[in-house]
Amino acid sequence: MTFEVKISKKLVPYNTALAFLKKRVELVKKSKKKELIWILEHPLTFTAGIRSKKKEIIDKKIKIIKTNRGGKITLHSPGQKIVYFVLDLNRRKKDIKNLVKQIEFTIIEFLELYKIKSYVDEKNIGIWVNGKKIAAIGIRISNWVAYHGFSINVKNNLSFYKKIIPCGLDNKKITSIKIESKNKILNINNKLKDIFLRKLKNI
Repeated sequence: MTFEVKISKKLVPYNTALAFLKKRVELVKKSKKKELIWILEHPLTFTAGIRSKKKEIIDKKIKIIKTNRGGKITLHSPGQKIVYFVLDLNRRKKDIKNLVKQIEFTIIEFLELYKIKSYVDEKNIGIWVNGKKIAAIGIRISNWVAYHGFSINVKNNLSFYKKIIPCGLDNKKITSIKIESKNKILNINNKLKDIFLRKLKNI
């Protein structure tokens, strides 16, 4: 597999990233560009997936960006790692469940670097630690090109979750690496990239 890997050190506006992803999806469909992995962080942004409902917005003053990813309402903010991808499943097994599984394995292995024991909840998508959600997954498929990605709460301000019902959950059921671990890991972008690339060999 040959991917273009982008790692952004500055905050990337959500709409900027989404427009880039959508364009890359069309180019990958036409085999004009490589598949993509993009690790970044967003400024504070509230987004609504295709399964979201208005009642999940507690603070009616916040701005919500509607998106075509799966899932409900969530937020992105500095200190939360986002891993976007554009992946052509036409070149592989067209197995979305396996793709989700490899993403889950990526997050679980990444959290092990911090001595955090995490797991998959069969009823709720994402990765969990002691009954609290630490990572979210949202994927869109277009002509068997998969895109969007996953997020991991590293050291972001969790108080912003009080403005919404995140992913349909009580906001008290959200956690982060900073809360769950005292371990500091260097070069986390590269470590996260390496784990994900290795797991993608299994799809």
